[in-house]
Amino acid sequence: MNLLRNIFAVFGLLFMVTILVIVLWAEPGLLRIGELDEGALRTYSRMAHTLLETGSAAEATVVKVKVKEGLTAEEVEDAMLSVATEHNIRDVGKLPLYKQVAAMTGKPYRFMKIYMFCNPLTAARMLDYNDAFSAYLPCRVALVESKTGELWLYTLDMDLMIHGGHPLPEDLKTEALRVQTVINDIMQRGAAGEF
Repeated sequence: MNLLRNIFAVFGLLFMVTILVIVLWAEPGLLRIGELDEGALRTYSRMAHTLLETGSAAEATVVKVKVKEGLTAEEVEDAMLSVATEHNIRDVGKLPLYKQVAAMTGKPYRFMKIYMFCNPLTAARMLDYNDAFSAYLPCRVALVESKTGELWLYTLDMDLMIHGGHPLPEDLKTEALRVQTVINDIMQRGAAGEF
């Protein structure tokens, strides 16, 4: 019985080694996975889980927070802007897309407004590191009335920018994490109507 078990163990080991060799031969870039930020696998795993669960790449790359029932869009906006001021992050613009849709179609459209927040010095540091980070700037928070009438806040999941590639320089990573915390606070307190 021990002999049979040992034979199966050897075959199992050979099978696993063969699979590993085939995978590395087919995709040698996998050997470089250790060069990524320590949070990269967790970030991509969470994204893959959400993608498989929802079938939506957009859902997999955003953070969303449901607004407390009974709050109006104006109350959420006032709370978010107050929290942004508290954190010394600039309100650099608003896009009331629902008004534009209504103007172009001649019919009212559900509420959808994008708020843009930025710390210009942090933005400059991100650009000095990699110009591609400009696509993440400024930090956008969308306030959306769902098709069922509920209000939701959405923003890009900054984990991809922070943890998705090679590790950021430590001081830049610290600043990026701080901005992520601020945007999260803006969303959480905005969704609760807390100033």
